[in-house]
Amino acid sequence: MSNLYSFAIGVGSKNSKGEWLEVFYPAPLLNPEQTLGDIVALSLGIESGEIEPSTEQLAALQSALNHNGYSELAKTIEQLATSSRPVVAVLMTDDLPPTSVPQGYLKLHLLSHRLVKPHGTDLTGVFGALKNVAWTSEGPIDIEELPDRQLAARMAGQPLTVNCVDKFPKMVDYVVPNGVRIADTSRVRLGAYVGEGTTVMHEGFINFNAGTEGPNMIEGRVSAGVFCGAGTDVGGGASIMGTLSGGGNMVIAMGEKCLLGANAGLGIPLGDRCTLESGLYITAGTIVTMLDDQKQATGKMKARELAGKSDLLFRRNSVTGTVECLTNKSAVELNAELHTSN
Repeated sequence: MSNLYSFAIGVGSKNSKGEWLEVFYPAPLLNPEQTLGDIVALSLGIESGEIEPSTEQLAALQSALNHNGYSELAKTIEQLATSSRPVVAVLMTDDLPPTSVPQGYLKLHLLSHRLVKPHGTDLTGVFGALKNVAWTSEGPIDIEELPDRQLAARMAGQPLTVNCVDKFPKMVDYVVPNGVRIADTSRVRLGAYVGEGTTVMHEGFINFNAGTEGPNMIEGRVSAGVFCGAGTDVGGGASIMGTLSGGGNMVIAMGEKCLLGANAGLGIPLGDRCTLESGLYITAGTIVTMLDDQKQATGKMKARELAGKSDLLFRRNSVTGTVECLTNKSAVELNAELHTSN
């Protein structure tokens, strides 16, 4: 068979109709070796797609993996074989849009396991592929089945707590990347790429298909599709416009050692060593007055013409209200001690 794009086997939850609600993959693989792909395909009897393997198929897969030196994966298969919850295996031969819950969760796991970066895998249609789920103290529950479950819990004297209702669960219930600190774990969705050395403070937020290279300090919103380079600081209450919030086809990213001041907003991509003054919101259509090294105006342009440029300082003139831009000679240096997870 041809090389696999990705392979994963995991355990998940279904509703009363037998429809998948979510899947946990302990060890997803990206571009696995040809030999491994052949073993999986032969043991499970499929070359692509998804399957709920039988006990016999899992045993055959475990044996073949052990025989060929894939002991770690074999150990995972051995554990899954004893699961009382449904098990699913997904084999993807190409990076295609997800069409099911198991495929959608595999793509999100690839991101949060740092196997691909934002925009590095095709997530077209992922909203339609995933189900809206009530994430509760008893695990994921289908929205339509929630009222009956709540009543049953009350009658048993054990009230059911609904933590959120969403298509995307919080990342740390599925993946906890090495070397990160997250103050409020509900504010980082599965599918976020959180680089080593990243600190996400209580009001920080990272959406799916977005993230940080690390190290980074995130005290504001990193919206879907946004990626922040190493050493960049997103200040408290700041927001970066994503591809789901009016950003169009432009990928909004911040380069290395940038500073997005508190309560600022960004709607264009920035290069390295850029600073945006606190409280200032820049969109693609914002008219910016350019200043020379003597801080004299040299002309005006729309902010989109500065997209991706480095060493820029954006500020608002406190007298005239004009948005100004000049060369930024000072880079942001993050305190290394703040980004250790020990």
